[in-house]
Parts: sequence; structure tokens; C-alpha cells
Amino acid sequence: MYLKDHYRILELEPSATLADIKKAYRRLAQLYHPDKNNQDPYAAAQFHAIKEAYEVLSNPSRKSQYLQERWYQQTTGSKKTTVVITPVSVLKQSLELDKYISTLDVHRMDKHGLYNYVNSILSDDTLGELKKFNEPAIKKEIMNSLLRSTQILSYRQASELSERLKRLISDPQLINRIDLYLKKIKRKQQWERSLPWIVLLVTISICLLIFSISQE
Repeated sequence: MYLKDHYRILELEPSATLADIKKAYRRLAQLYHPDKNNQDPYAAAQFHAIKEAYEVLSNPSRKSQYLQERWYQQTTGSKKTTVVITPVSVLKQSLELDKYISTLDVHRMDKHGLYNYVNSILSDDTLGELKKFNEPAIKKEIMNSLLRSTQILSYRQASELSERLKRLISDPQLINRIDLYLKKIKRKQQWERSLPWIVLLVTISICLLIFSISQE
């Protein structure tokens, strides 16, 4: 789960006072209010993030807890912050992951770490927000990029990812592509499990052949 950068959402520095926070909230809420943007889902998502940021930063106890979480994540570098959940922002994360994975040695990759990262991209909250957008082309690209970058996952991990992707996609043809991705991983892992036995059988066969020839 990502920790939202509430200061960035309100276009403020962390040193902002309560008066600064209230002023920024009023300005941005008016700018992105759904009624003033023809119920545009991107404006609605931004408005929701602005409202959430204000409610956290204007409440002393919630702000204190948020600052502790923010400090911890910045210190450990374990997770990045994000601003607003939209198809475009999720696609950006997916493409960045795909690009990063393409530079790694798949045999030395942290599969569990990759699995957890993809789950954070496709969290329940994110999938719930993406349902509000009618952006089938962008959702398709999200699916494609995540399928490309997760070819090394185990069959169990890929199965769980497939179920999450199906919550994102409604096109039957794309769902079929997800099923094919899962079948491909299953065949690959079945082959990898059987490969040592095949090598062993070939080795025994060669040894028997050499022995047979030497007895002639």
C-alpha cells in the first residue's frame, strides 16, 4: 500500500502552517470540484485526494501519525509516495516496473519482492478507484505491461495476479489473454520441474550406450 504525499497533493511544503493548509484546500477544492468539471472522473479523483489530504493534515492526531509513517518510509526507502490513483498514474507505475525488470537478471531476481510490489500496484483500493474510470485502452496497457514484467512469478503468484487483473479488465478477449499467460507459466514451470529428470535419463542412456559399446 502506498503512502500518499498529502503535502504534494495540496501543493505545499512540509513546513506549511494550518492556515496555509486551509487556504490551499479551499483553492484546490474549488478548482477540482466535480460539479465544476462536468463530473469528470479525473477531477473527482483529484478532489477526493485533496479532501483526504486536508482531513489528515488539519487534524493534529492524524497528522502526527501520518508524519511518523512518512518519516519511516523516507528513512527506509521501502516504498514510494503517490499522489492520485488514476488509470494514467497506475499505467506510469506499471511501465516503470516493466522497464526496470527488463534490466535485471531474471535468475537472480527477488520474485517475492516483485510479487508484493505488483500487489501494491493492484491493491483493493486501487482497483476500486480504477472502476470509476471508463478508460479501456489505458487499462489494457496496464494489463500488458504487468503481464510482461511478471513472467518469472510462480504459478501460485501468477494465479493471484491473474484474478486481480480480471477485476481490472472486462473485455472477454483480454481475459482470455490473461488465461493464456497463466497457462504459459504453468507449462514453463512443469518443464522446469521435469528438466532434471530428463537430464538424468539422458545421462543414464548415454552411460549405458558407452558401456554397451565398450563390451563389444
